[in-house]
Amino acid sequence: MNPLLLCSAMTLAEWIKTGRATSRDVVEAHIAQAHKVNPHINAMVEDRFEKARAEAAAADERSAASGGKGLPPLHGVPCSVKESFGLVGMRNTGGLYDHRNVIAEKDATAVARVRASGAIPIGTTNVSELCMWMEADNCIYGRTGNPYDPSRTAGGSSGGEAAAIAAAFAPFGLGSDIGGSIRLPSFFNGVFGHKCTGGLVPNTGQFPIAYGHALHFMTTGPICRRAEDLMPLLRILAGPDDVDGIVWPEALRDPAQVDIGRLDVLVVRGNGVIPVSRDMLSAQTRAARALQQAGARVREIVIPGLRQSLPIWAAGMHTAGGPSFCERMGSGVEINPFAELGRWAVRRSHHTLPAIGLGILEVLMDKLPGLEAAASGAGDALKAELDRLLRPFTVILYPSYPTAAPRHNQALLPPVYWMYTAIFNAMELPVTQVPVGQDRGGLPLGVQVVGPRGRDYVPIAVAQYLERACGGWNPPRLAR
Repeated sequence: MNPLLLCSAMTLAEWIKTGRATSRDVVEAHIAQAHKVNPHINAMVEDRFEKARAEAAAADERSAASGGKGLPPLHGVPCSVKESFGLVGMRNTGGLYDHRNVIAEKDATAVARVRASGAIPIGTTNVSELCMWMEADNCIYGRTGNPYDPSRTAGGSSGGEAAAIAAAFAPFGLGSDIGGSIRLPSFFNGVFGHKCTGGLVPNTGQFPIAYGHALHFMTTGPICRRAEDLMPLLRILAGPDDVDGIVWPEALRDPAQVDIGRLDVLVVRGNGVIPVSRDMLSAQTRAARALQQAGARVREIVIPGLRQSLPIWAAGMHTAGGPSFCERMGSGVEINPFAELGRWAVRRSHHTLPAIGLGILEVLMDKLPGLEAAASGAGDALKAELDRLLRPFTVILYPSYPTAAPRHNQALLPPVYWMYTAIFNAMELPVTQVPVGQDRGGLPLGVQVVGPRGRDYVPIAVAQYLERACGGWNPPRLAR
């Protein structure tokens, strides 16, 4: 592979500033990679290659004029952007067919911040319908394949984004996560992703958007091929705008301040409901051993409250307010998901089966108010327990999913495995997704590193260490 396709964003920025590489060369290398691989995986759904080339030329002119001094941190570095983020002049549909002609007139806050930091978006990437399923598939753009095996899911809802990063279309990109939509795609595609503490990064300018307390379930964050980019990107993204976001003073400290040898590491093997495969448990053990060899205190525990992950998350989403999911599917007019299922069966629906299923789940939740109240109490108890366990330099190693990336549509049966990620949205805790090798079939394995509330730099420090100890991102053969 072109060496420019293997570097971190921060390394590329330094090379561009010092003249070791030009922005035009870096951008052109990633565009060529997208041309080469995207026809096989459908990760990037709309490009802005010509505009990116012009912006790269302008970046090189600024480099020459400044002598490399006083330039922004991501000067001249290409990136990709999840299609649900507003990016001026690009479609912003959120995978909803009725929005297929919507063009963004303004950059989302996260997009504006990375662009102000010098990054150059080269295109937008695929999502699930209304960003609410773990397959990047919709009736506008079709389905994204995993670059390690296109017959398998790339995840969702940021599936196109993680697949693009894994296939080296860009060194980093922007994702969002309300139930695992950064972490699951990052896991399935063998790259790094960070779900921040609830409220740390504004979600402004995305479609769809959460409401009420679910705005803190929903988080915006980076997806990267190299762990060293996570904290610089988080610092660029974090902090309130005039609409959204709060400040967590401890969140953005330097990961280098974390002494891995003094960490407490709690290994949780599962949620007690959905068993985890041997390969996934082996990856978790490998990560735990690497930290133990560095001196960390490692012990295995059970957290009984995790058994209630599904009702806790579902109840939190259901009580958040705002338009119902069925209303969003109908662009302001609530659809009947049971009737829509009939239309889907005869191929007359513009909605995907997972979205229809979520609409049905919403209707059923309306009829079970007692379950909702019980789940709310269970959520409060679990949040208190996790806050007790997660002292300032404690992390939890937790499975990302029960298996490596499943084949397309396989995740529908049963459709609840994503509870391994979603529960931490309801808990509003920072979580970093870390690649930890591959299985015998070459599919990425990984682990979630859960950190203390408001201390995002701690799980990011662990990710940086595990990258060195366990290998990190390994480019798929399709990308080489």
